[in-house]
Amino acid sequence: MASIPEFTADGVLPVGDHPATLAELKQSVLVLGPKNVPIGWDRRWRAELVEHLGMLVPKLWAVGIEEVFVDGSSPALPRRDVRHP
Repeated sequence: MASIPEFTADGVLPVGDHPATLAELKQSVLVLGPKNVPIGWDRRWRAELVEHLGMLVPKLWAVGIEEVFVDGSSPALPRRDVRHP
């Protein structure tokens, strides 16, 4: 299973970096959802985001970028229409 840990009781990833391959990301809590998947969790959309990342990363490597860091709060949100204040 992915090296990305489960969400905390607050519904976020634990603090820190969580290195993962694209294959691990596809199988992670960020795509598949937590153990108790919230209503509205959109696995297909999340998988599509990872697919798009998979198209971008080789292009970055081709121009000499060796490491890619993916950051953001929206992957931890249960639905696409929810935004942090």
